[in-house]
Amino acid sequence: MPPSTKNAPKSSSSSSAAAVRPLHDKILVRRDEKKAKTDHGIYLPENAKDTPKTGVVEAVGTGTINTDTGELVPLTVKKGDRVIFTSYAGTELKLPGHTEGLLVMTEDEVLAIIDD
Repeated sequence: MPPSTKNAPKSSSSSSAAAVRPLHDKILVRRDEKKAKTDHGIYLPENAKDTPKTGVVEAVGTGTINTDTGELVPLTVKKGDRVIFTSYAGTELKLPGHTEGLLVMTEDEVLAIIDD
């Protein structure tokens, strides 16, 4: 009898965000890239580059449950929003086969949505 493929991991060939689905009040953010040079054109060494505190929301969870009423409260942020978050927000997530990391964080760690 052939081995069951029911519990086999799904292959993700499209994007890294499609392989991870945040739950409840969690969101998945792709952090902006570090600046290679200053606004005045001075190139920065690798150890002098600041870690950006901005990024794009790649996926959102379903929301939180209101403990008083039991109703589902949807999240404020949505996929595609540019956000500013706290310095130590989220948990870094690196997926196999992808060079860039993602952050999994709660919506509470988001400070603002950037309107372009």
